[in-house]
Amino acid sequence: MSDEKSSWFIYGFVARGTVVLAEYTEYTGNFAAIAARCLDKLPSSNNRFTYACDGHTFNFLVNDGYAYCVVAKESAPKHVSVAFLERVEADFKKRYGGGKADTALPKSLNKEFGPVLKEHMQYIIEHADEIEKLIKVKAQVSEVKSIMLDNIEKR
Repeated sequence: MSDEKSSWFIYGFVARGTVVLAEYTEYTGNFAAIAARCLDKLPSSNNRFTYACDGHTFNFLVNDGYAYCVVAKESAPKHVSVAFLERVEADFKKRYGGGKADTALPKSLNKEFGPVLKEHMQYIIEHADEIEKLIKVKAQVSEVKSIMLDNIEKR
């Protein structure tokens, strides 16, 4: 893995509303404060958002009242950041869905979920090439499906 890839992700967190429940970083900087300000401005609708600032992207996945965030270098491909967010969301829901996370205090899940954020960052970076191939295959399948549906409608 290149040094460039290994430093794609700077900071990640999971929040309920605007309350950060768990976070992880190995870096120092103002990205946590900037991400928190972005969190205040996010619409509550389920969606994905990306903000660019100072050579970094602040990538958010908002779903069911929770926000998942990763701050990445601009050089990190967007699909890699999205893959990280989707992976974190699935893991977080599996561990805490409908329970502990609904009443957790700010940063109270840091000790147990912070290291998990780190593991997901490392996994996504190490498997970035496979993720890209998978995305291409999914796009091809969608294209074939669309063509088939068009052909069926023309009959």
